[in-house]
Amino acid sequence: MFKKKEDEHSETLGEALRSLLMSRQASTQEEICIALEKLGYDVNQSKASRLLRKIGAIKVVNERDETVYSLPREPGPPSMNTPLRDLILDIVANESLVVIFTSPGSASMVARVLDYNQISTQILGSIAGDDTIFVAPKSVKNIQKILAEIKEILKK
Repeated sequence: MFKKKEDEHSETLGEALRSLLMSRQASTQEEICIALEKLGYDVNQSKASRLLRKIGAIKVVNERDETVYSLPREPGPPSMNTPLRDLILDIVANESLVVIFTSPGSASMVARVLDYNQISTQILGSIAGDDTIFVAPKSVKNIQKILAEIKEILKK
């Protein structure tokens, strides 16, 4: 969905955008695009707008009395018609673990879907908190394969 320039930072676009919003410095989508481009992401204004909407970004007044984009202290609850994939904010992996970030209160439900599919995948097990899931692979040698499997199961 989003292209990342080669040989740049390894954090995902979602993580980069969240970090940027936490700094409460970006007041326009253009500034967000420029900041993300400096981090190695190829994002235009319409992509930035969709991603901001997806993660529930809001405009707030920062400590310098400037109106900027930020993350809400707590996102609103999903509606009853929200598909499972819309509850998932990001899926990332390192060399030994897959981490799934969800909307608050959704992690247990998403982890249950993964655990249900555990026999047919490379998943050893999962631990779910309120909005974060740690997924342990059967073998760390196949971490990219399990990441792809999880994205397929969750249609992400």
